[in-house]
Amino acid sequence: MKIQETKQGAVTVLKPAGPLTQEAAGEFKTVAARLMETSLGRFVLDLSAIPYVDSLGLEALVDVTEQLATSGQSLKLCAANKTMREVLNLTGTASLFEHFDDVNTAIRSFL
Repeated sequence: MKIQETKQGAVTVLKPAGPLTQEAAGEFKTVAARLMETSLGRFVLDLSAIPYVDSLGLEALVDVTEQLATSGQSLKLCAANKTMREVLNLTGTASLFEHFDDVNTAIRSFL
């Protein structure tokens, strides 16, 4: 999985490309942990290039958001496709995240 990282002001935007599955979950968590140590704790996860997620990928998302929350940091999701939204809703994890339609709206929510 390729994970593009960009900064827009004090906000770090992560854009993973490819399915968030068992193989990619560990890499995602590693990148997120590294960024938690070197940033202000404002993260947007652009899901537009993730076609689907499996249970380990979903677990990685939950783990990262819980780690951020314990230190007063925040992960916001944006641009989730219909499949991703359904998985989050069906598993009861949608309420753990703030959801936005696009990256700019998610970034502005930190203001």
